[in-house]
Amino acid sequence: MKNKIRVLGSLTLLSASLLVMNSCSSIPKGAVVIQDFDQDKYLGNWYEIARLDFIFEKNLNNTTAEYSLNEDGTIKVVNRGYNYIKNKDVASTGKVKLAGDSKEGKLKVSFFGPFYSGYNIIGLDSDYKYALVAGKSLKYLWLLSRDKTMPQEVKEAYLKTAKDLGYKTSELIWVKHN
Repeated sequence: MKNKIRVLGSLTLLSASLLVMNSCSSIPKGAVVIQDFDQDKYLGNWYEIARLDFIFEKNLNNTTAEYSLNEDGTIKVVNRGYNYIKNKDVASTGKVKLAGDSKEGKLKVSFFGPFYSGYNIIGLDSDYKYALVAGKSLKYLWLLSRDKTMPQEVKEAYLKTAKDLGYKTSELIWVKHN
């Protein structure tokens, strides 16, 4: 009986810890999400122009993200890329939800069940052709485009925004699309 109580106590503590970790701020300090966000205009295919590298996108080129609406109102995202070390295409499917007001670019994304992470649109042109997306911390940043390239002036503006927030823009991986 004591072992069951200890296990239940441990599970409760673990659950509470996960809840606290997930409720912490999911946007870097000083970053502000875009307002007047139109979810429907954001749907579709985006090419990753640059990113801060992390384990799930390690050694990937030709990376894209395709967003579509699910019947329950959430957004389905399919991330694709080509692993040039393993010489194979890879894909991962996740779910995106609004994390705040429906008119804000503050979202959360999950590729692993109930665990979500911040997906914050901090730059977006009026035609929804170019986006700057911040993760939950200064370790995650993406420059996205509807095309395989991004105009230099847009890149420079997004890089300035990111650098002003404290991002190490010199560590960005510039994605090859071929």
